[in-house]
Amino acid sequence: MAKKTVYKGKIVGLSVHDIKVRGKKVRREIIEHGGASAILAFDKKDKVIMVKQHRYPHGYVLEIPAGMIERRESPRTCARRELLEETGYKAGKLSEIIDYYPSIGYNTEVIHCFLTHGATKVARINPDNDEFISVVKMDLNDLIVKILEGEIKDSKTICAVLAHIAEYPDTW
Repeated sequence: MAKKTVYKGKIVGLSVHDIKVRGKKVRREIIEHGGASAILAFDKKDKVIMVKQHRYPHGYVLEIPAGMIERRESPRTCARRELLEETGYKAGKLSEIIDYYPSIGYNTEVIHCFLTHGATKVARINPDNDEFISVVKMDLNDLIVKILEGEIKDSKTICAVLAHIAEYPDTW
């Protein structure tokens, strides 16, 4: 296998891989990404803590808190950090919900989704300089309706919610 790095940026890199599959030479263009964590967080009133965030080129989207895993950081620690930074809420006990590939076939990214109940407000939001975020809380049933009606298209939110209700079907 031969790999050539074409671009290396802050969030992603691009590389070209010449590989063999079943004895046949093929070329793959791969977006290199270190992974991310997301958290489906419920507050003490059982409301889902969401963020409305500007996501170019799509504009403002409603999603669960999430972010890139930093160097030497575990996915679990990343989920806790992102919830605190983006919403000001501190997570309680974390449970793993699901890990998935959002763009399989050309991207190395894995998103690790976690769940917490009883999150408590402990601080103001602390977004990065290039983040434009507001906090929105809603009932799980309303969130499911927004997903089913196509109002929420964010894959990490959809995957986390569907995995959660599959595990706990009596919660909605």
